[in-house]
Amino acid sequence: MSQEVPNSAEKVNTAAMGEIFEISRQIKDVIRLEIGEPLFTTPEHIIDAAFKAAKDGHTKYTPNAGHFSLREKIAARLNNDYNLNLYPANIVVTTGGLGALATSIKALIEYGDEVLIPDPSWPVYEAVITAVGGIPRYYQLKSENDYLPSLTDIEEKINSKTKILLFNSPSNPLGVVFPAEKVKELVAFAKEKNLYIISDEVYEKLVYEGVHTPALAFDTDQRVIGIYSFSKTYAMTGWRIGYAVASEIIAPKITKLQEPFTWCASDISQMAAEAALDGPQDCVETMKMVYQKNIEIARNILDTHNIKYQTPQGSMFMWINIGPNNSGEFCKNFLLKHKVATTPGVSFGPTAKGFLRISLVSKPEDIEVGLKRLITYLKRYSILKEE
Repeated sequence: MSQEVPNSAEKVNTAAMGEIFEISRQIKDVIRLEIGEPLFTTPEHIIDAAFKAAKDGHTKYTPNAGHFSLREKIAARLNNDYNLNLYPANIVVTTGGLGALATSIKALIEYGDEVLIPDPSWPVYEAVITAVGGIPRYYQLKSENDYLPSLTDIEEKINSKTKILLFNSPSNPLGVVFPAEKVKELVAFAKEKNLYIISDEVYEKLVYEGVHTPALAFDTDQRVIGIYSFSKTYAMTGWRIGYAVASEIIAPKITKLQEPFTWCASDISQMAAEAALDGPQDCVETMKMVYQKNIEIARNILDTHNIKYQTPQGSMFMWINIGPNNSGEFCKNFLLKHKVATTPGVSFGPTAKGFLRISLVSKPEDIEVGLKRLITYLKRYSILKEE
């Protein structure tokens, strides 16, 4: 008699977001506002370094944790930016920030353990936790609290199976940047409750209001893992290069998991990442200025029609309130009728069905046309009253 084997893959759910992605690829001349794909190509000096690396023979396996030279540069960069005290041993180079996230969670939980995640938050958190055998538990981020985590709300979700508190600043989809005091409070709370922290900071360089504060700055007892990526900062999404930053106790566990999942990040991509760190940083500021202008384009259109939204302090998205609508059906019909792809809020958590997310890293003209079509759609179906 065969025994039923638990299949975590069957529990992974990214249906609403995935459906929009799939439909948008099949429509000609669609305006893509649903995905966080930077408008820019990777800066030329990074591409040139990758070509040279390939010709110089960097086409091999690397150590599981990545080249020592890259880990050394990453540690130096973080120490310089945030006054930390990190060493190469604290860095694990991964296949994208997602690789860092997945191996970090797997390193900390057993099958059936629980991970606390924000509502709303990036849908892949739930998917990754489920895929590695964990159980995601949402804690709500409320508008009346400026979408910042409430310790009271989090505490209500904790039980004997809770192992990790995960948060994200600057956040996707909300664009909220946590003040330093909030980050400090969360780390202290995790220590009190004996939880690990995974702090997703992949949008750290895209901050428009306030200052980014890493959770690692308050880690006094080696319970914080920081998740970082080259994807958004340097428009390197396709290079698939990220890293986890952890204590010298946890980092080897993450490194060990590299071997069965990916062995290592791409050798060429690691060389490109070194060039990104060593090279001029004005490319980052140039991209950020364009995104800030896109924020103003979006705000002007939405304000004109009194549509509620969350002004992003960081990241590359805007969170728009579409009222008492099922955002899954709304976004699908909007795409089919007006050829504009947006991401349904229902993908981001249980309380987010009346919202949608747009990307602010598309072409300015696409943002303008896409939002004007959104206004037309809202008016046509009497969701938004005519002026």
